[in-house]
Amino acid sequence: MESIKNYYLITDNIATSGQPTTDQFTEIAQAGYKIVINLALPSSDNALPDEGAIVTQLGMIYLHIPVIWDSPKIEDLQFFCEVMESTKKHKVWVHCALNMRVSCFMYLYRKLILKLPEIQAQYPMTELWQPNKIWQQFIQEAEANLITFC
Repeated sequence: MESIKNYYLITDNIATSGQPTTDQFTEIAQAGYKIVINLALPSSDNALPDEGAIVTQLGMIYLHIPVIWDSPKIEDLQFFCEVMESTKKHKVWVHCALNMRVSCFMYLYRKLILKLPEIQAQYPMTELWQPNKIWQQFIQEAEANLITFC
């Protein structure tokens, strides 16, 4: 798993990364992951055009929530949080192109929904990157709209 770009094991049931290769999806399935959530756009440089088919042929459930890098939406975050809440009993792999979108969504999910302390919720986002202005505004908007997440 460590060969997968920007791989992080968040909990026993949640891992995140950048875009896995076809062979790496086989490793993910063999590790017992049941659900793959992709936040990247199909037009991302390293996107696999047939990712959904690859994942489902390996016996995993595939969910694509395309998050626009320059314009993340609260609605996408809400849907992501709902999916994460509904899949708690399963091993879930969440990825995007570089694990930047994912790390921000995971931060907000862990902070706003799971109510983890800030320092714990930030992992691995602060290890990967410092959110740019667009993503800082997105984080502030999500935190301001906390009521809609509860």
